[in-house]
Amino acid sequence: MVGTPFARGVLSEVHSEEVVDLTGDGVADLLDAILSVAAQLDLPSVLNRFVQVSAELTGARYAAINVLDPTGTSTTFVYAGVPTAVARMLGTAPHALGVLGQIPIEGALRLDDLTHHPAFRGFPKDHPPMGSFLGASVRTGERIYGQLYLSEKEGGFTDGDESTVISLAAAAGVAVANAQLYAESSRREHWLRAGQDITTMLLEGIDEEEALEHIAATAREVAHADTAALALPGLGGRLLIELVDGHDADKLMGTVMPEGGRAWTVMTEGKGLLTPSLSQSRSVKVPAMRAFGSAMYAPMQTSGRGVGVLILLRRIGEPPFEDGDLATAESFASQAALAYVLAEARHAQDVAALLDERERIARDLHDLAIQQLFATGMQLETVKRRAARGVDPSELLSIVDDALDNVDSSVRQIREIVYALRDPDAATGLVERLRREASLARTGLGFAPSVILSLDGSGLSDDPFEEDRFDDRVGQQLTDDVVAVVREGLANAARHAHASSVTVRISVNGTGPLGRVLVEVQDDGTGLPERRDRRSGTGNLASRARQHGGSFTLGASPDGRGTLLTWQAPLA
Repeated sequence: MVGTPFARGVLSEVHSEEVVDLTGDGVADLLDAILSVAAQLDLPSVLNRFVQVSAELTGARYAAINVLDPTGTSTTFVYAGVPTAVARMLGTAPHALGVLGQIPIEGALRLDDLTHHPAFRGFPKDHPPMGSFLGASVRTGERIYGQLYLSEKEGGFTDGDESTVISLAAAAGVAVANAQLYAESSRREHWLRAGQDITTMLLEGIDEEEALEHIAATAREVAHADTAALALPGLGGRLLIELVDGHDADKLMGTVMPEGGRAWTVMTEGKGLLTPSLSQSRSVKVPAMRAFGSAMYAPMQTSGRGVGVLILLRRIGEPPFEDGDLATAESFASQAALAYVLAEARHAQDVAALLDERERIARDLHDLAIQQLFATGMQLETVKRRAARGVDPSELLSIVDDALDNVDSSVRQIREIVYALRDPDAATGLVERLRREASLARTGLGFAPSVILSLDGSGLSDDPFEEDRFDDRVGQQLTDDVVAVVREGLANAARHAHASSVTVRISVNGTGPLGRVLVEVQDDGTGLPERRDRRSGTGNLASRARQHGGSFTLGASPDGRGTLLTWQAPLA
């Protein structure tokens, strides 16, 4: 608005809102205006409303609020009265210099004609002419959040206008602080939810590369960053950017972070770091980084172990990251690091279990099948020697029969070992496997799901005999499918539902082909999204139902809250 050098602030025209109904009573009109501003929780709405009511109460033709960063540079410029075409020609918002730099921290600057002020530096090209001027600072706490500019009131601004603007600016400061707290709370909730999703995905066994990609993409989205990168320790002790999501990804991928630089400092000290602008920093040694403005480095560290560094970048001219952004990003990075380390530990545990299983198989083959086959070979050698000496063949038949029995026994033992290798849960009953699934789901859900089992309409007790009847009725052929359905239902609830309770109901009624097993997984979460992009898991459940001549549905719960998964099939 006045003749001063212009900055890269984001220009935003005031949207039409309900006007303040002026009564002519100055005090009443001011209180109504203050309440109108304070009623907004969304920050753009607060700024919009503040500019609008300031112009209406004072009768100014032009009004604007210039939001400033700590260096005095404009980050947001909300205006009213200036034609859109003119604002576009002006292009950017003014610095708090010249006449605008004379606006006091407290009180107001009132001028009959701003062009007569000693600090006036002239208007930019295409700027509308302005004479009378009234400006005041908007503060949040001890910090100047921005400046209110009012201009072009017929007859000039009065003492009453000055008092009105000072009161409105104070109210706007409180409203802005509240809106910032609300926005920060929303961001923190989004960060926490994103961290929970990452933890669930990793603990469900997602591939580590895919998990890292999801961490970067999620962090970029939640932080409103243009680029997210993960710098991870590589060979030779180097710190490499191994994954990038967003703008200039191809230029940053594979970049070696210089020792002693920001990423290394964050990695070794375990403390996050904010940089106002990489493009203006003299210490940036990576050329690709100079293409960005504000940057945020968050350590991916847990229990003193550095997993990597999450780097979030915004383009030049975008609003800088704030301390609150760094705090939530650090929490997210720590949670992601913990989940990643737990996933690594689980992978190592799985490898160890596989090695133990191989050793067990080797022992079983040696102690059972191989030893028995060796004994059978010795029997056949005996038959061979006796036959060479001309012993009556009838005397050898009993030895051959024993040898054949041993071979059959060895074959059965080998088959049992191979079957156990293919299906480690073959010896575990359905009830026990369902309890195991519920226990494993506790981590992803944050609570234990409820599991209700019934047999012919009666609830299943803890009696082992009843559990055996339940297992036998379902049969081995259906057991794996029932477990897979429950596992998928619990995983979907943990990943998408954001529920506070999940109930698994499994009912077995009747016997044989006329009997049925019914599986229901119900949550009280957010329900199904309007658009579902991935259906691989639910598609598998439908395929399992079709194989048995059963059915599968996924829809809203009868009570209207959450989701109900239903799967049923005839008993074998």
